[in-house]
Amino acid sequence: MASLSTQLAGIVGKENLAEDPATLDLYARDSSFAEPIRPRYVVKVKDADQVQRIVKLANETKTPIVPVSSTGPRHNGDTVPSVPESIIVDLSGMKRIISINRQQRVVIVEPGVTYGELQPALAAEGLTLSLPLATKAGKSVVASVLDLEPRLNALHQWNFIDPLRCTEVIWGDGNRMYTGEAGGGPLDVEKQQAGERWQVSGTGPMMLDFYRLLTGSQGSMGIVTWASLKCDVLSPERDLCVVPAEKAEDLVDFLYRVTRLRLGAEALLVNAATLASLLGKDPAEISALARSLPAWMALIGINGQSILPEMRAAAHIADIGEIAQQFGLRMVDSLPGIPGKRILEKLTEPSGKVFWKDCLKGTSASLFFTTTLDSAADYISTVQGLVAAQGWNPAEIGVYVQPQNMGTSIQLEFIIPYNSADRVEADRAKRLFTEASVACARKGAYFLRPHGIWAALQLNKDVQSAALLRRMKGVFDPNNIMNTGKLGLQGA
Repeated sequence: MASLSTQLAGIVGKENLAEDPATLDLYARDSSFAEPIRPRYVVKVKDADQVQRIVKLANETKTPIVPVSSTGPRHNGDTVPSVPESIIVDLSGMKRIISINRQQRVVIVEPGVTYGELQPALAAEGLTLSLPLATKAGKSVVASVLDLEPRLNALHQWNFIDPLRCTEVIWGDGNRMYTGEAGGGPLDVEKQQAGERWQVSGTGPMMLDFYRLLTGSQGSMGIVTWASLKCDVLSPERDLCVVPAEKAEDLVDFLYRVTRLRLGAEALLVNAATLASLLGKDPAEISALARSLPAWMALIGINGQSILPEMRAAAHIADIGEIAQQFGLRMVDSLPGIPGKRILEKLTEPSGKVFWKDCLKGTSASLFFTTTLDSAADYISTVQGLVAAQGWNPAEIGVYVQPQNMGTSIQLEFIIPYNSADRVEADRAKRLFTEASVACARKGAYFLRPHGIWAALQLNKDVQSAALLRRMKGVFDPNNIMNTGKLGLQGA
């Protein structure tokens, strides 16, 4: 029988199979605290047929596989193998934008497409896609949506999965399937669209929401080879309102009112360290900005949409200013030397070559979880207490509050910048990250995106859910080959 490497080369070609140490080491670790493990091979695929053949081969040989679609740097540990002898299935070369439908406001993309590649293509059609905060330049759009990265336009986000609709997935058992309304037709997107079916509804096939098994699963159920995404109309009029405050809790009631009235588009709350990292180009500029900026800021993006955009934008700005006054706050359209539109660009454009969280010290660790806006101040106080107790400079710790799902909840994120080349500082960062994660979990933090140690912290709270998750894993990935060990499913 041919060796595994020979069989893999027969699927993807020798030029797309790597087993040299230098290439393997690129996938053996990331910027998280995940234990480095070198994979056995890296295979670069070009289409769903190759993915399906690899998954079937992995089942036959009982070989773990790890899907990867973004290019580095990576931060969350979800693409680092958890077990030895794994195969990395690199989908970053699958870069087709399969279709853009302006009338239905939907786009279908393969997993290698990044935001920097997709947004210009959408803009040419008068569309845009909801974005995460200053996403990484090499971030896969499909990977971002599947990982439930919070969107900036949460005031109009109908659920945590929005804007994801339909997918093509190769399940862990090797079966190929369309989910959502696409599941009711032939396994051919062009034939479906010829019949006026546009992959807009995520529910299905039948009444099962299969995409819920894929989101947040870190590739442990199957591999998505295309996804349809709901788009927004591109507005010709964009602006930003800034509402500063001395304390985060001073902005809570203001943000609740703005989200309830659905004013603006983007809405988020940041401290000075976070905004300085977004705006600054180097450590010196970031430090100077952090000292000059207000301690806390609510940032509300204004979207004039396509009909009477100037009038709509002006009305929203006036209303937001009035609400700010009602809560004893002051709205401004800029910060000293920084126009609001420049800030908005930094929020909504992909980061440069160096990810914005890493600009201060070269590396960063992020602790994020889901809670409610009125609970944010308590968590912030808890983490700040640990920061002070461990001797960190509190002015360097970023805090980012992102409302989600029409403001019903938030993702609360703490950004810990550190120098990974300094072993002592890296160990201190890991200790702060771990202790803060445990402390927040004990206070009720919900790890909606359970990377790394958070999987155990979350699943230990609900034994029944953990057991059900293992059963579902057994149905769709009976040989436990898909990203083995993630989500605390080592024994699945």
